[in-house]
Amino acid sequence: MMTEKDTGTENIITDEMANPSLSKSGGDPGITPLSPSHIQQSDTDQVQSGPSFVVVVAIDFGTTSSGYAYAFTKEPECIHTMRRWEGGDPGVSNQKTPTTILLTPDRKFHSFGYAARDFYHDLDPSESKHWLYLEKFKMKLHTTANLSIDTEIHAANGKRVKALDIFAYALAFFKEQALKELSDQTGSEFDNSNVRWVITVPAIWKMPAKQFMREAAYKSALVSRENPEQLIIALEPEAASIYCRKLRLHQMVDLGTQTTQNGFSPNDNVGSGMTQVSPAKEHARRNRQSRTFLVENVIGELWSELEEGDRYVVMDCGGGTVDLTVHQIRLPEGHLKELYKASGGPYGSIGVDYEFEKLLCKIFGQDFIDQFKIKRPAAWVDLMIAFESRKRAAAPERTNPLNINLPFSFIDYYKKFRGHSVDHALRKSNVDFVKWSSQGMLRMSPDAMNTLFKLTIDHIIQHLTELFEKPEVSDIKFLFLVGGFAESALLQQAVQNMLQGRSRIIIPHDVGLTILKGAVLFGLDPSVIKVRRSPLTYGVGVLNRFVEGKHPPEKLLIKDGTRWCTDVFDTFIAADQSVALGEMVKRSYTPAKPSQQVIVIHVYCSEKESAGFISEPGVRKCGTLRLDVSGTESSAPRREIQTLMQFGDTEIRAMAIDVSTGRTVKASIDFLSH
Repeated sequence: MMTEKDTGTENIITDEMANPSLSKSGGDPGITPLSPSHIQQSDTDQVQSGPSFVVVVAIDFGTTSSGYAYAFTKEPECIHTMRRWEGGDPGVSNQKTPTTILLTPDRKFHSFGYAARDFYHDLDPSESKHWLYLEKFKMKLHTTANLSIDTEIHAANGKRVKALDIFAYALAFFKEQALKELSDQTGSEFDNSNVRWVITVPAIWKMPAKQFMREAAYKSALVSRENPEQLIIALEPEAASIYCRKLRLHQMVDLGTQTTQNGFSPNDNVGSGMTQVSPAKEHARRNRQSRTFLVENVIGELWSELEEGDRYVVMDCGGGTVDLTVHQIRLPEGHLKELYKASGGPYGSIGVDYEFEKLLCKIFGQDFIDQFKIKRPAAWVDLMIAFESRKRAAAPERTNPLNINLPFSFIDYYKKFRGHSVDHALRKSNVDFVKWSSQGMLRMSPDAMNTLFKLTIDHIIQHLTELFEKPEVSDIKFLFLVGGFAESALLQQAVQNMLQGRSRIIIPHDVGLTILKGAVLFGLDPSVIKVRRSPLTYGVGVLNRFVEGKHPPEKLLIKDGTRWCTDVFDTFIAADQSVALGEMVKRSYTPAKPSQQVIVIHVYCSEKESAGFISEPGVRKCGTLRLDVSGTESSAPRREIQTLMQFGDTEIRAMAIDVSTGRTVKASIDFLSH
């Protein structure tokens, strides 16, 4: 059915799912959008409605390590981090646990974290190859081009498992741990419906990856589909930003100042993982016994130096990704406004692990390493753990070599595989900066270790350099360096060299827990971030009245004597456009036939700020908007379904109303390609 619009211009949605196709890409002009508009919610409207929760639990689901923290809404200044984990590594803080998961041979969940690693390690090799051990799997959500509910990932033994199952198992594990701890603390069974859950994700993740996390949360029964607002997806650098606002001077290191701060000298910090004893540390250590952080309800001293409009960058360096976000202060409440869309890439610390693996392949041969990983997966995990602790000792001024233990089964298996010794391989390989020590270790010169970092750090510095060239990113007062990889002295030095004093580099003390603590604060008050930037341009394909000379002739479609132009891109929101929290994009649609039950509209996106047609290069179909209009039939000659889409939050949401009856229409927006 075709209806004239109130306005002069005609703008019709094509929907090939509702009707048979008429041309190569335009469907039946079935759905009429009425005049588009933007609705700005006033600050008095409470964006966050829904039930009040007793506690906020945040889960930092990292590439290399994960953890949770919580705060009761009655005492928001007390952030509790989780119980210490059994089986921590020497030289690595065990306030988080490794993101490793073990499934039994029949694919049932067995264990997570250190427990998974230790159990897997103790299995006999003949048995361990039947068990499914997974690590560093979070990156799959960033690197998979057409992520779907069915995306698979590989376990250490080469077997494939559904990614959704693995993420759901991990979230179910954290749910159980946190509820158990809350029950112990409150002395009675703690009910999940009293918890608001927050899961952190990189800001550079695309919509499908964020939606995937939400689907995993539904599958794990962390929250139910009927109660979606019980779960908030938080962006990692935003969470860090919120925590950094609260920092007091004794809770951070300022790399820029050469004076000692509260018993810290910036040089002490290099490569030591910040372990000096100072009044601040003493305080932190006492705090750590109780695992409770007091976030004073004040704006930290650093923050009080900031004035309205001041800008700062949060650089979140994790295991998998590096996320750069530019924020600006809005006084008096100190709300945050995102100034430039989040950027970054897959340049986390696991890049250093891949370089180490490449080095091993160069010395021992790719064929051997591939075989060894599959035949002795537990020993391979051991080798990477040994590398991890040495990796943390790498520092610019280091002069003595770093020793890495080679597991006995590596030495043994290599001799069987090649017929000569590991020692012989090293001599033959021309890799002169790695030697063999008689104690059964690989001995790496500091230069060799630093070289493994080079590629990853170069990527990060290149990204930072490009960011600082953007006009929105002039006059940056502070750069907050957060995330586990921020502890790397090599990375700290590279950032210092690049910035040349253009802005102060601030590193919070418990740098690996910054995001976790910030995520709890975000869960307590999600409206603290008032303005975000859209990472992409979103819109739908519509038909417009054909205008000679303006529209390309190949886009002409004649229907019932009317000349239409197909494939026109109707923009909802443009890339890098600023969107306020609660801001809505409004469109109205009319079903093609009175009897139609479901309207399906394809959503398109592009990285470019403007697009004329959905067929242009760089424009791709990225999702579907479904309006369930069953039960809305009415005698009105024209059914108008008004759709509201919200882009200012960490996820895109849709709502719809049948205008003639005022009833809510079930609306959902789906970005996961099935």
